[in-house]
Amino acid sequence: MALDINRLSWLIGGEAGYGIMTAGEKFARAMVQGGLNIHTHVEYPSLIRGGHNSFGVRVEEDEVTCPILMYNLIVALNKDTINRHKDFLTAGGGIVYDASEIKLQEGEIRSDIKLYDVPLMKLVNETKGGIRVMRNSVAVGASMAILDYDFTCLAEAIRGVNNRRLKGSKIAEINVHIAKKGYDYIKKNFQNDFEIKLEKRPRTKKMLIRGNEAIALGAIKAGCKFMSAYPMTPASSIMGYFVRKEKEAKVVMKQADDEITAINMALGASFAGVRSMTATSGGGLALMTETTSLVGISEVPLVIVNVQRPGPATGLPTRQGQGDLKFVLNIGHGEFPRILIAPGDAEECFYETFNAFNLADKYQLPVFIVSDKHLAASYKSVKEFDTKNLKIDRGWLLSDEEANQWVDYKRFMNTDSGVSPRAIPGQKTLFRSSSDEHNEYGNICENPDNRLIQDGKRFRKLDTALSEIPLPKLYGPQNADVTIVGWGSTKGAILEAMKYLKEDGIKANFLHFVYIYPMHVDYVKRFLKNAKKVVNVEENVTAQLAGIIREFTGFKIKHKVLKHNGRTLYPSEIYDGIKKVYND
Repeated sequence: MALDINRLSWLIGGEAGYGIMTAGEKFARAMVQGGLNIHTHVEYPSLIRGGHNSFGVRVEEDEVTCPILMYNLIVALNKDTINRHKDFLTAGGGIVYDASEIKLQEGEIRSDIKLYDVPLMKLVNETKGGIRVMRNSVAVGASMAILDYDFTCLAEAIRGVNNRRLKGSKIAEINVHIAKKGYDYIKKNFQNDFEIKLEKRPRTKKMLIRGNEAIALGAIKAGCKFMSAYPMTPASSIMGYFVRKEKEAKVVMKQADDEITAINMALGASFAGVRSMTATSGGGLALMTETTSLVGISEVPLVIVNVQRPGPATGLPTRQGQGDLKFVLNIGHGEFPRILIAPGDAEECFYETFNAFNLADKYQLPVFIVSDKHLAASYKSVKEFDTKNLKIDRGWLLSDEEANQWVDYKRFMNTDSGVSPRAIPGQKTLFRSSSDEHNEYGNICENPDNRLIQDGKRFRKLDTALSEIPLPKLYGPQNADVTIVGWGSTKGAILEAMKYLKEDGIKANFLHFVYIYPMHVDYVKRFLKNAKKVVNVEENVTAQLAGIIREFTGFKIKHKVLKHNGRTLYPSEIYDGIKKVYND
């Protein structure tokens, strides 16, 4: 029997409320404990209890950029999990289940699939302090035995997860004990013949982190001291992280009454000189529209995070989509400059959030970070962030000494760069700031010539900023058979699909847009015109990035791979779409 070492796609599924996410996190952390790399994928309905939850973990020795649709081993805590996922099991795959609770009919499961009947509930009931939800720990322990993985890695992971969530509790040790029962049951009752095995590798300094946590960490590192927000899936865990770090990082997290209050609080804090942010999803951002315009005309720096979910209206509140790009690009009445950043993975979430605060301060405008549910909720194993070269830049923010010496202070001074000297309340400067158009002093002014001056000044910031805005990042060779264009979290799946294409002899490259606005128009236009075939990959109905590229460059992308059913885009789907374009 040829064994496949350290290449696994594992999934646990069951009803919401029965520890699916906790079990998945323990499994993922056990992998990192053993020096392996992972990428996770979660699906859950907008229900507190009931409905189907699943947590997938892909494991490799090298970096993992995305989940895949096929699974080698499935843990089913209910029959629904088997019904939903059995067709996605690889040849020779396996199912862990409890036959006392899940009845399988003859012929229901393919003959090549190995069935591991483990008495999950019985093992829980035999343990003092065991409760029904702990079936998940038994099942994870059983998985480790099937894969022949070192149980100590799981024990460490369980203690880490449970102690963090239930400090001072004995729950962790009960879960370790129960997981070992599942491990031992497999070893005693089943042959060691599963075709995939996991082996420990030397432990490296890696973190297990989700996109939302990376955004919060990037903000804290950038000196953000105030966050105000109203809970809205899938952005809420950014708030939660700030709350947990309030004392340690000396930050303030304020849960507002609603999203309008949230952005107004953040704007007020920033006006007072404190680096501030707010985070929401599409429906909440819609409520923030009027204040966003106020941010624009008052030229107050502010970082606004939009973690997308599919709309319109409530839409699919716990699902995946990229439908807000044009909304963010055009949010607010009237015209005012903004910068739009769409990180593609957890590392970019951290570094680009840090950069967002510097850009907001330097150019005194709103900077939008556009993420999505997949990026927000998926764990990825990453190297520890390198922060030695990260420098905070507050831009033209006057010190008290500079403000004291300033004569004839003009808050909205017309400058070549478009950036004006910024004073804050309490300094010895006098200026007005309101929602009306104003002259250089901030006094309300409706003079048409003044309007042209102030409009011109505000938009010159983008020309200035473009000098430090990175080009879209090119992955793969300069010249290729197919050029893929994408943005945000499609990055990982596209990179994986490129590997599949290479195996077929198709040379592909990938132009990934992290900084979408302002756009390097001449570069993008020139690159795409020289490409042989261009394929746009997005998770929306109308190919929004392709539309924006055409608006700014005049280049029309004819070929598209679009997914908009609320589920994550997989590399196999991208591969299939591009193969069709290539062969046409």
